[in-house]
Amino acid sequence: MNHQTFSLQPFPSTKSLPNLKIAGNIARNSNQLAICYMLEGNFKEIALAKPTGGIAPLSNTPSRKHELWKDTCFEFFVSIKDSLRYWEFNLSPAGYWNVYRFDAYRQGMQEETAFTILPFSVQNQADGLALTLDIDLGKIVSAQAIEVGITTVIKYRNSEVTYWALTHPSAEADFHLRDSFIIEL
Repeated sequence: MNHQTFSLQPFPSTKSLPNLKIAGNIARNSNQLAICYMLEGNFKEIALAKPTGGIAPLSNTPSRKHELWKDTCFEFFVSIKDSLRYWEFNLSPAGYWNVYRFDAYRQGMQEETAFTILPFSVQNQADGLALTLDIDLGKIVSAQAIEVGITTVIKYRNSEVTYWALTHPSAEADFHLRDSFIIEL
């Protein structure tokens, strides 16, 4: 099993940021991938999307939805080492999810139909929020080495947005850059 911890950094900005910390861990055992995000700090100003109709989804039945990155969204990117193809996984604290497949950098974006459910859980805690996912990557990769980029979009109640990642290798926030897929599993 390969297990690593991570800590996300906000994209450099001249604006002052609330006292937030986004950290977690990721592990791979064969094709099973487990990821856990921990959001800690002053997050009362963070806008958390509400489920459609105001009804909270059951934690074991999240549903698929597009454009989750327009709101607070936990994301990770998976690529096969030495391949142009990669996948973007989006997880909303409101219980929505999606997976997209790309043929190359921002090219050929398609919803990944190999996944019909993405069971993850969100737990509100006194000092933060935890989001965890266990997934079988065997539907998209075999035993190849993978490279992972871990990111988060934080949208505030005043509509400002911050972008968090393991690293920011460009002058603009861009989660799709392969230089930011720095965890190898």
